[in-house]
Amino acid sequence: MKHLNITFFLSCLILSYTIGFTSLQAQWIPSPGKAQEKTILITGGTIHVGNGQIIEDGLISFSNGKIELVQATQKQSLGEDIEIIDATGKHIYPGLISPNTANGLIEIEAVRATRDNYEIGKFKPHLRPIIAYNADSWVTPTLRSNGILISQIVARGGTIPGSSDIVQLDAWNYEDALVKGDEGITLNFPNIVNRGGWWAEPGDIKSNDKYQKQMLALKNFFLEAKAYCQNDRHEIKNLKFEAMCKVFKKEKKVYISASHAKNILNAIEFIKEFDIDGVIVGGRDAWLVTDELKENNIPVILRKPHSLPYLAHEDVDLSYKLPFLLEEAGVNYCIQAQTGSGEQRNLPFTAGKAVAYGLTKEKALMAITSNAAKIMGIDDRLGTIETGKDATLVISTGDILDPQTNHIELAFVEGRKVNLDNKQKDLYRKFMDKYDLKHKRH
Repeated sequence: MKHLNITFFLSCLILSYTIGFTSLQAQWIPSPGKAQEKTILITGGTIHVGNGQIIEDGLISFSNGKIELVQATQKQSLGEDIEIIDATGKHIYPGLISPNTANGLIEIEAVRATRDNYEIGKFKPHLRPIIAYNADSWVTPTLRSNGILISQIVARGGTIPGSSDIVQLDAWNYEDALVKGDEGITLNFPNIVNRGGWWAEPGDIKSNDKYQKQMLALKNFFLEAKAYCQNDRHEIKNLKFEAMCKVFKKEKKVYISASHAKNILNAIEFIKEFDIDGVIVGGRDAWLVTDELKENNIPVILRKPHSLPYLAHEDVDLSYKLPFLLEEAGVNYCIQAQTGSGEQRNLPFTAGKAVAYGLTKEKALMAITSNAAKIMGIDDRLGTIETGKDATLVISTGDILDPQTNHIELAFVEGRKVNLDNKQKDLYRKFMDKYDLKHKRH
């Protein structure tokens, strides 16, 4: 009985913490912006289109959430119902896109109850992470403050953790946030070799004794799913196989996690064997197999560009110059920030680091805007500042890729002004006031 009382007490304590945390969170999170009412005209700024083009002293006009005009500033007659924003001396960028994330799925990584990105089981292509997406996450406002307005959210765990969805980061709920749902599935490709945990020494690598068995299980699942999808008549629907049918029609992408050179080559053969639309995620050794990637038109989402060398003999700066090596080889790629949800805000600076190792600034910008949009199949709406696309953009007083000058002054999602406040800024103001210090630009 004593043990039961202790268990009951702990359960109540956890429940009260969760309820209290949720209540506090709901009280602080800024409300999403209201729908655009007036035409907005931004003038005088330097427009970084996102495709490598720069327009000095540019003009952008958007209405009803869509861009209507992008050009150099010139005198013209203006209507009465227009809001004019003077961006002289500032920089205008497309909203940044963060691929392969757990944004909105993880609140506190050390608290299991706030992690909704993992489900048990090996083959789960039918699981939708969007259902668990938390539009009121405390993490999301910190991303918007650095210009990240779009995220691809994915599940973790198992061989096929689930589907992937694309969201915009200024919404009341997951339905409002959804930009493109069920746009792909994630696949953790079996590793030929395994390395120990983060504590392992460089070069501490062993062969995966279960590789053949894992590959057999993976191929059998794809073969069974393909056979199922080729038959239109089913008395009982198999949800797992139903989720695969769009994969074989190339209406859903397959994001394949593979980093070792041999793994990437095997993944390419797997893509060809099943005739699917594949994307390599990770790509640590992609620079060694660029010919095969380019020949088969397979893009790469580079994961953890701020990593230490995997092998003891590798260049210490290999991960930093990897984007440049893929750019030189003509391989389509985009950049992912570190995997932790709290680290996603560093996406622009992760891309900016590549500038010091060969990329031009506009190419680095493309790696987190237009390239990412093209890989995820949303380039008809996002990724560049062009006529007809969503008015999802940011205005910065400095270089968005530079942590010393990046300061997002204004942001718009589908034409709606975004509240750029966040918890860190709130704490900054609080303690500046406490010690009677002068506020800076925060």
